[in-house]
Amino acid sequence: MVSNQAVALVVNVASQCGFTDGHYKALQKLQRDLGPYHFNVLGFPCNQFGHQEPNSEREIDSFVKKNYSVTFPMFSKIAVTGVGANAAYKYLTESFGQEPDWNFWKFLVGPDGKVVNAWGPTVSVEEVKPHVTELVRKLILKKKEEL
Repeated sequence: MVSNQAVALVVNVASQCGFTDGHYKALQKLQRDLGPYHFNVLGFPCNQFGHQEPNSEREIDSFVKKNYSVTFPMFSKIAVTGVGANAAYKYLTESFGQEPDWNFWKFLVGPDGKVVNAWGPTVSVEEVKPHVTELVRKLILKKKEEL
């Protein structure tokens, strides 16, 4: 049986951060290069760090489409740390053993749903890409074996 599982790069995003422009451009390029069949960037707007995502979900959606032509899934605005953290982020941080401490924290999640690695905002998407590409390559080879 062929699985529908994919690799994901889960990112807490913000519209008014110093990392916004470079990260959104690079995340969209990564999505274009590798997605959507075996890979997706998953964007989670978050206003916890420097209040750099004050916009409504509709405004965020409009902003990322207009400025970056974002095609990857964007989710509802959430908390990623602390008591009110979203369940998905609780899982990610518990699995990796480290919480995001700023915007554009990137969790690489394998097709099995396990966190493979994570990087803070000072690590560029370009630096992360080889790790993502390798995981996607392994997934494609595994799917070919299952055919």
